[in-house]
Amino acid sequence: MRRFLIALLASVVSIPAVHAELKFAIVAPDSGPAASLGQGMQKGIETYFAEVNAEGGVNGEMLSLAAFDDRYDPLTAARHTREVVEDDDILAAIGNVGTPTATVTIPIYNEAKTLLFGAFTGAGVLRQSPPDRYVINYRASYVQETAAMVDGLMDAGIEPEEIAFFTQNDSFGDAGYNGAKQALEAQGFTGTQNLAHGRFSRGTRNVHQGLATILQAAETPKAVIIVGTYGPAADFIREARKDMPDAVFLNVSFVGSQALLNELGDQAEGVIVTQVVPPLDADLPAVDAYRQALQEYGDGSEPDFVSLEGYLAAKLFVEGVKAAGDSPDREAIVDGLLGLGDVDIGLEEPLHLARDDHQASDSVWPTIVVDGQFERVEWSTLLR
Repeated sequence: MRRFLIALLASVVSIPAVHAELKFAIVAPDSGPAASLGQGMQKGIETYFAEVNAEGGVNGEMLSLAAFDDRYDPLTAARHTREVVEDDDILAAIGNVGTPTATVTIPIYNEAKTLLFGAFTGAGVLRQSPPDRYVINYRASYVQETAAMVDGLMDAGIEPEEIAFFTQNDSFGDAGYNGAKQALEAQGFTGTQNLAHGRFSRGTRNVHQGLATILQAAETPKAVIIVGTYGPAADFIREARKDMPDAVFLNVSFVGSQALLNELGDQAEGVIVTQVVPPLDADLPAVDAYRQALQEYGDGSEPDFVSLEGYLAAKLFVEGVKAAGDSPDREAIVDGLLGLGDVDIGLEEPLHLARDDHQASDSVWPTIVVDGQFERVEWSTLLR
């Protein structure tokens, strides 16, 4: 009996510890025209989760991410979102991609009282006043991105009437276009309705009709603000350069900077993209940690702005999970995030979340392609 008890004790001691799991989901494109965006966000989130798990998780509980491919299609996104909210083991969605998909899924999250955190979109539908309890954003809005563009173009000496627009013909394109209009009107310009505005259909690369609309403008534009994904944006820039070789082309962050650069190759020179995360070579603790974590847990992935956003969003998200206490439920995580107030995750200034403030960051970094690299824009010398 004594030997039996000793053997039994030894077998119990040898059993590895089983950690509890905190499960989250991402509903984002892993295929289709915006695949690189969904893949980048997932990579950034999983990289930070792996970093946290390697250090013992959150209160001893491991973090996991279940991925659902919505192909950047609203109906598919709605179906997967219902799967997410009906799974009691999934505590929140994080890093979803897109405005058209968010438009149809936000009502589902709200009705199910399930959090959507850090979506890769700057659209106003995620920024209601007062804010939806179950929608919390990491990034700056499209209004802020396009305001940075407009202010910069004015500093460069481009007049409002010399600006045109090329946008996706849906809620995403509308969000960026309306943001730019607000920025121009804030500058005192009253003729936004007369500016050339070409459009293209989501999921296509049919840019020629939209380009023709812009080329028919009474005054040839000196700058075109583009609100679209990298494929049609690249096709438009290539074609437009033939007739407007001196024009400046500007894109909101959703375009996917690296994907756009890859598509354009040498023709990317001088293209501007506004970023909602710091430059990849920024001397900041959070960016240094991202680069190191990507080396350790990123399966050979190169740094890019999309996965950096996923990493930083996850870093802030985990602060809310920690604040929610042991074995948190869905409501506790929302409360944890909205109770953070000012929080420093290693950027130049603290992020902020509160019950009346559901957007953590207001920062925008305009970048320009120079010799195949993204550098900070010097607006005053843009046209020299």
